[in-house]
Amino acid sequence: MAKFSHSKLNLFFLLLLISLLTTAAAPAGRRHPLDPLSSDEIELIRSLVINSIRNLSTTDVTFQYVALTDPNKQYVLSWLSNPKTSPPPRRATAIVRYNSSTHEILIDLDKKAIISNRVYSGPAYSMFTLSELLDAVALPQSHPPFVAAMNKRRLKVKDVICACYSVGWFGEKMKQRRMVKLQCYYSNGSVNLYMRPVEGVTVTVDLDQMKIIGFRDRYEAPVPKADGTEYRPSMLKPPFLPPLNGVKMVQPEGPSFKVNDHTISWSNWELHVGFDKRAGPIISLASIYDLEKQKRRQVMYKGFISELFVPYMDLTEEWYYRTFFDVGEYGLGQYAASLEPLRDCPENAVFMDTYIAAGDGRPMKMANTFCIFERHAGDIMWRHTERAIPNRIIKETRAEVSLVVRMVATVANYDYVLDWEFKQSGSIIATVGLTGLLGVKASKYTHRDQIEEEVYGTLIAENTIGVNHDHFFTYYLDLDVDGGSNSFVKSNLRTVRPPNTDNPRKSYWTVVSETAKTEADARIKFGRQEAELVVVNPNRRTRMGNPVGYRLIPKSTAGPLLSVDDYPQIRAAFTNYNVWVTPYNSSEKWASGLYTDQSRGNDTLATWTLRNREIENKDIVMWYTLGVHHAPCQEDFPLMPTLSTGFELRPTNFFESNPVLKVTPPRPLNRSVCAH
Repeated sequence: MAKFSHSKLNLFFLLLLISLLTTAAAPAGRRHPLDPLSSDEIELIRSLVINSIRNLSTTDVTFQYVALTDPNKQYVLSWLSNPKTSPPPRRATAIVRYNSSTHEILIDLDKKAIISNRVYSGPAYSMFTLSELLDAVALPQSHPPFVAAMNKRRLKVKDVICACYSVGWFGEKMKQRRMVKLQCYYSNGSVNLYMRPVEGVTVTVDLDQMKIIGFRDRYEAPVPKADGTEYRPSMLKPPFLPPLNGVKMVQPEGPSFKVNDHTISWSNWELHVGFDKRAGPIISLASIYDLEKQKRRQVMYKGFISELFVPYMDLTEEWYYRTFFDVGEYGLGQYAASLEPLRDCPENAVFMDTYIAAGDGRPMKMANTFCIFERHAGDIMWRHTERAIPNRIIKETRAEVSLVVRMVATVANYDYVLDWEFKQSGSIIATVGLTGLLGVKASKYTHRDQIEEEVYGTLIAENTIGVNHDHFFTYYLDLDVDGGSNSFVKSNLRTVRPPNTDNPRKSYWTVVSETAKTEADARIKFGRQEAELVVVNPNRRTRMGNPVGYRLIPKSTAGPLLSVDDYPQIRAAFTNYNVWVTPYNSSEKWASGLYTDQSRGNDTLATWTLRNREIENKDIVMWYTLGVHHAPCQEDFPLMPTLSTGFELRPTNFFESNPVLKVTPPRPLNRSVCAH
């Protein structure tokens, strides 16, 4: 056995410490290549763009979308393996509108220079900005026909608040103006204005010229009453449910995770939390430490919500166009809510701020965009009670503790709670919680028995129809399971007859696996057959000979019910299948296309896959759409209890055995701490 001197041992532990500290976090003074844009970087982008067009005859410049340009993936992975080397070039993309044209501007942040400025000439538009939508909703207040329509309804104009809705595309041949339609609501008597729509009035606004170009007052319907719509505690009347006893989350030694800028390390996980004005949270470089192999292993290079399609089912003139793309038109990141400690997140949460570029290009701080916390929910990680051994009872159980990264996006009436959860067992769980306020329509009806025609929803309160609609969340999941070359395997569960007719059993099921060779092979519609869907690394095998992998476990199997030739569904053809698999391409990020407002469905995930590219043993991306069909009910009024769904990415033959067999339970607190 070798012997070491104290000095050599000290040197060994020093080198080990340096090795442990050399993680995915960037060296001091240098930004991680996937960190979101900083306030200074956004200000630099604005300055470069404004200076480049200063000689043009324009003063109306709108920064529609400003984001970090994805650095070359191989460069990032190379840097990750050796962070002492220079990181990939840091660049940004700015989609800017001026002189009634849309410009794609590429900026080198290191050299502080514009690389290119390209004019986009397609039929669609980039996302809306908060500032222009606020300007648009203020216009009706001084528009005489609108004021007259409100007076006719005996509504106080100052209490009428409007919201901007995208107009979609319904087969128009010519490119339309960049415009929105306004639906208005009455806030007198209640802050729950979305439950009090002013039906029958539509205002159309040209966003470039910022003026009203259309007004229609087609009919009147009673504005639903304010009574019963409040949700603020101070405005509610007894009786109340009795209060529960309080729970205190105490971690005297602080959280078990560490946050280094946007890199998080916790237990056996390490990951990077990015942010985008369009996508919101972006989870990158998720890797897990394998205790048996004594090394860190790749799981997911990048994951985020690529699109959120929300079509309403009302076909009337005021409603038919309400088929929203909440990521591509509005932006989940742009509508990120500032999370409240002890309400949105538990007591042991740590918060993270971010920045976006406002419509004028200036940096806008988004306070408490994320919260990160350990979830101690009382769940069981694993357990067993053994009574078969004579005179002995063996009991073993381990408590489940997980790490959660949370953001909430409030897009108009809906609040989306977006969680990424990481378990010590290796599972990644993405959860979406739907809450907030329904999209409702004012109606003459006060009882279901009065309804004789199609109303496209449910009467949830007097004069209030909760309109049927869907939510389709399309996730971009760039899994790199133990490396970049992966394959997609469909493990079909098939019922078969026993080969021996003498067997007392008449059937059993077996697994028949198919490896998808092209994109067409990997398109999956749930419900057609029982199957397990696994992303495997065919070049890495366990000691038993199984390819290492991660499987998708969906909680939602809903798919679109619109016909494929319906214009909204043409634009959202990426929801036609629950699962798609494509070869990695840095330009293929947004399932609805880079330009979504008034898009025509000619640049989507569905069109990219028509090339039917090879995907076996390649760097691949899995796209999963989880859907919710929402037929409203009275319990959704006046505010919805959270409805949650999601999916799990679960290790499948990734480890040699149970990776949490040797998990260490959390250290118990001493009684004096608990007493406090």
